[in-house]
Amino acid sequence: MSDKLIIFDTTLRDGEQSPGASMTKDEKVRIAKVLEKMQVDVIEAGFAIASPGDFEAVQAVANAVKDSTICSLARATDKDIDRAGEALKGANSSRIHTFIATSDIHMQMKLQMTPDQVVEQAVYAVERARRYTDNVEFSPEDAGRSDEDFLCRVIEAAINSGATTINIPDTVGYNVPHQFGATMKSLIERIPNSDKAIFSAHCHNDLGLAVANSLSAVLNGARQVECTINGLGERAGNTSLEELVMAVRTRQDVFDCDSGIDTTHILSASRLVSSVTGFIVQPNKAIVGANAFAHEAGIHQDGVLKHRETYEIMRAEDVGWNANQLVMGKHSGRNAFKARLSELGVEFESEEGLNDAFRKFKELADKKHEIFDEDLQALVSESQTEENETIKLVSLKVCTETGEQNSATVVLSINGEEKTATAYTPGAVDATFSAINSLMDIEMNLQLYSVSNVTQGTDALGEVNVRLEHNGKIVNGQGADTDIITASAKAYIHGLNKVLAATSKAHPQV
Repeated sequence: MSDKLIIFDTTLRDGEQSPGASMTKDEKVRIAKVLEKMQVDVIEAGFAIASPGDFEAVQAVANAVKDSTICSLARATDKDIDRAGEALKGANSSRIHTFIATSDIHMQMKLQMTPDQVVEQAVYAVERARRYTDNVEFSPEDAGRSDEDFLCRVIEAAINSGATTINIPDTVGYNVPHQFGATMKSLIERIPNSDKAIFSAHCHNDLGLAVANSLSAVLNGARQVECTINGLGERAGNTSLEELVMAVRTRQDVFDCDSGIDTTHILSASRLVSSVTGFIVQPNKAIVGANAFAHEAGIHQDGVLKHRETYEIMRAEDVGWNANQLVMGKHSGRNAFKARLSELGVEFESEEGLNDAFRKFKELADKKHEIFDEDLQALVSESQTEENETIKLVSLKVCTETGEQNSATVVLSINGEEKTATAYTPGAVDATFSAINSLMDIEMNLQLYSVSNVTQGTDALGEVNVRLEHNGKIVNGQGADTDIITASAKAYIHGLNKVLAATSKAHPQV
């Protein structure tokens, strides 16, 4: 039998460090439940010391998820570790992931510590974390640029102190596959007590090599990989969970291990994370992109029709794609609506939430005849993000004429009080945003505005994503509607609500 490859998902922690990808507590719980359904082994729910909101999110995920191990990141300090331990109290299975930098540049320039001090602090951190759980992971930050002899020394000490998982991070995405694999193999062979811990890989995608480096690590003895849905993460992102899992699963002739992931939930997880964060999945993205299983070339189409495996190395159904995507219409009932969403990985916490989503579904069904899975997911995401918003769109009236000034009249509910404003500008979307801004005592910098269709057809839902900056805080906002200008208003208001709800948050590398 092949070895078990442990999948450690850090979408809720490292993924959230992407500028604008901050998630609310409820959004983290929604994603965590889908990860649990996928049978992800370890879910890194956040960085508990970062802010009160992060602590509450880790705590909420720990209480909500029963079948996966819940982890919190912690620097090698008392306050970080104690806060993580406290947040994880309600978990069925918990892990504390503590780290300290080990590269010369980090020790000298950032930590201003000697190698001896770093080893001492690493040992202390692991021992303190074991007060809360026997499941302790240690990471030598920037291992990819660290001296190998020193890595052997600090890792051996960490294992002797009780660390059960040793994670080797390529923190800045500097390594190449043969080099990273050789490092993993050498560490496992050279460290005397390496058999007492599972070795893990955590790779960043700065050179586009995160998945390749992680696969090389697995071929050289790593039995855990840290990854994120859609490769989400700061800078160029992290190892993509869907690509890593499917590469190992598809090439069992090469890998003598496999994950326990239920791959049929990969697509729904991808769409949920994309919807929550506003980070659009590119059409040619492997596994989950819209074109991942599409064939346009005549030769390819002919081959697939004759025998699928001529041009497809995976079955689309195995990762959640469904050839029969048309599922609902205006005559569909509430039970059918609920059942289909459950199949898509969407569960409702209350009857009120279900009723609100069903009402929006009926409104959408009056606007467009054919409703697809993508429409349902966009609709539910919008419904669930509206629950705790202080600013809500009541109505929008736009007048547009070629060569003339466009006008937009917006009615907003702000903390329950309705307010109206009108703005005149050359563009309809600009007029809408200007009218909204005039009602808010806040200066916003619009950094990104993008429009995409959720499904095909002229009556398709249009999905708008905006990126807003306010006093150095970056947030993403999303909105969907059959009318693009209305979708734009919803996206802008969603972003404004995030700005108003934002709290200061520490970065784990600071």
